[in-house]
Amino acid sequence: MFEAQQVPFIRVRNLTMDFQGERALDNISFDLSQGEILGIIGRSGSGKTVLMHLLRGIDQPPTSGSVVYHMAECPGCGHMDIPGNAGTPCSRCGDNYRTADIDLWNGSDEETRKKAMLRTAMMFQRTFALYGNDRVIENVLRALDDVEYPAEDAIQRAADLIDRVRLTHRMMHIARDLSGGEKQRVVLARQLAKDPVLLFADEPTGTLDSRTAHLVHAMLLDAARAHNMGMVITSHFSGVIQDVAHRAMLLDEGKIAKIGQPAEVIDYFMKNLSEEDIVVPSQHGDRIISARDLAKRYLTVDRGVIRAVHDVSFEVAEREIFGIIGTSGAGKTTLSRIMSGIIEPTSGEMNIRIGDDWVDMTKAGISERGRAKPYIGLLHQEYDLYPHRNVLDNLTDAIGLEFPKELALYKARISLKMSGFTDSTVESILKRQPGELSEGERHRVALAQVLIREPRIVVLDEPTGTMDPITKQDVRHSILHARNEMDETFVIISHDMEFVRDTCDRVALMRGGRIVDIGLTHDILEKLSAEEKKVMGPAETRGLSERS
Repeated sequence: MFEAQQVPFIRVRNLTMDFQGERALDNISFDLSQGEILGIIGRSGSGKTVLMHLLRGIDQPPTSGSVVYHMAECPGCGHMDIPGNAGTPCSRCGDNYRTADIDLWNGSDEETRKKAMLRTAMMFQRTFALYGNDRVIENVLRALDDVEYPAEDAIQRAADLIDRVRLTHRMMHIARDLSGGEKQRVVLARQLAKDPVLLFADEPTGTLDSRTAHLVHAMLLDAARAHNMGMVITSHFSGVIQDVAHRAMLLDEGKIAKIGQPAEVIDYFMKNLSEEDIVVPSQHGDRIISARDLAKRYLTVDRGVIRAVHDVSFEVAEREIFGIIGTSGAGKTTLSRIMSGIIEPTSGEMNIRIGDDWVDMTKAGISERGRAKPYIGLLHQEYDLYPHRNVLDNLTDAIGLEFPKELALYKARISLKMSGFTDSTVESILKRQPGELSEGERHRVALAQVLIREPRIVVLDEPTGTMDPITKQDVRHSILHARNEMDETFVIISHDMEFVRDTCDRVALMRGGRIVDIGLTHDILEKLSAEEKKVMGPAETRGLSERS
């Protein structure tokens, strides 16, 4: 349980703010302790954002009242730190810190005020403030450069920060191509690069689904604990405050309606909400693949027009494992190659969402199919590794990006872990040749070779082949692990019904180039014809009959 400090970190007294005769904040007073996380909750328009900006010292000054920071200041170099460090050696120059009171709005000189504000950071509501055309790691490196972090250590520091917000699998992505939740996590990494003593987070997860929101909340908590960092977080979702805050404040029409333990404040808040006020964030990922009326026709000399894919429509959600099943010649592989941008359909649409934009894979060009293809990983059933290169070389050669060697090694280790190798086996695997690996290990290395490119969607064409049951379980574990740890979306093309049943969330059944049914895996497998069960193999059929 959090214990308040005797001397507050921030002291707010009688803070009032008027805009054109309308009162936005009305006589607000409270203290914030060192390392405390204060959650501010209230309906839209209750004054949360106005209060946040005044606490940070940005925009226009209040109509009346004060915001005073109690900090430790180094008389030698001017560095500011948490108040509890007063009397201890400065982390920059070694001189002893002394206490300092900085009034943000009334009296402190501008230089002192700026030094205090430099030790704070802010995540704005719905504003990602990223360099959109730069990669994720370049965005974080820019933030480190802004605070004059030593250049020789910057790459490792950036990689550590990206790992802390669990975006190692998006390190090389262009920022504008990230999802909203991923952008918010890059913003958090950039803010943590400043090593702040106080972080302001204004509705940081208001537009995210609940799974991603909980992930961001956990990261905020971890960062606060690791650095004894204070935090002020606003939200109109009670779950955010419950997840993160040590103490909660309810604002209502610019006044403090209640302040205290989060559970008590939230209970008071919820009792006064109507059903229309209660909003539950989405539990599912948004659509990431959307196909409409796809067709692919081939003209042959002996058979005339062949309709490999005809009138196919389906959708796949983020983090879904989606199966496409059917007998040989049903159109599965053709559909996967259209989805991957390898071949163009004769007609119809194949749309892939990259960041917030939908890209039509049927259209050539750098802003269309060329933009999406780097984010789609395809693992062919006939995959192969370089036989005379060790695993590390197989993986680092696959990156194809101009980054330092130590970063490539870092990425190789992470990718192997994401493909199902344990921490204890990664180092030995890196040095081995493909011929020294089992079939399951080689498949996982091939999957790591796909994952190291940081795809958003992974298409697996017959991933199990003729594998034994134990190896199949290894592959299944790798897929589920990558989905859970890296937010990957998988499309699995397979005739292995037992593997599909154990792995896929939903399945599309293809016959004669068409999708004849889509639904939950168990429901679709129950509808297979006797001929399909026979063609797809007696072992798989026995598995279905025994476990249905």
